[in-house]
Amino acid sequence: MKEWVQSEDGSYTAYSSEYDEHYHSTKDGALNESLKKHIEPAFTRHREKDHLRIIDICFGLGFNTLLSLYYRDTYAPDTTLEIYSPELDGDLVASLVDFPYPEIFEPYRNVITDIATLGGYEDERTQITVDIMDARLAMRELDGEWDICYQDAFSPTVNPVLWTREYFADIARLMGEEGVMTTYSTALATRLALYENGFNVYLNRGEGYRNATVASRRALEDFEGVDMEHKIRCNPNARSLRDDLDNG
Repeated sequence: MKEWVQSEDGSYTAYSSEYDEHYHSTKDGALNESLKKHIEPAFTRHREKDHLRIIDICFGLGFNTLLSLYYRDTYAPDTTLEIYSPELDGDLVASLVDFPYPEIFEPYRNVITDIATLGGYEDERTQITVDIMDARLAMRELDGEWDICYQDAFSPTVNPVLWTREYFADIARLMGEEGVMTTYSTALATRLALYENGFNVYLNRGEGYRNATVASRRALEDFEGVDMEHKIRCNPNARSLRDDLDNG
């Protein structure tokens, strides 16, 4: 069992003793972090699409998936969603029927129950699949073209295999030309790995949350670009994480 922890916006997250990290920033707030660092930038990019294919790395407590449903239902009710999410901790997913979710997720209680007990949920507008498996292997095996990737694994410090140049090569393969990837990480190694895989890198910043990163192959007008060539010149010894190195 994980320890439930209340974050600064009032919503609860959890602490993982295995990784010695919380599932969300307790300072930014679990709900606020998911909304500002993942859902809003991703949906803003795809506001005109009537069907979105989303990869949610890793499912965890399900905030990104559930808030995607809430955002869709609130602002784009005619949009259909297909969400695929790998998660290594099956016991955690099974325990979510008892998690103290924010009140805005109450309409999705049946979704939570189905995911926790059946591994997914489906209705006429929504298809959610949660695979209990290693996210790295899942990305190697996944195919098709996807619109959004929420890169929300535990940090590069404690879970480096989900932040390497080779890992992001799999993400790049799955992202269409219009695809967008969101992440809380602003680490130079993360941004280098994205840049080396053909992504344009952008700063996501605003009131009430710490800086984050958005990446896309196409130019994004809504975000401030990160000059990666300048970063590389200023940090000549910096390098992305690699599979062939001992990253811990």
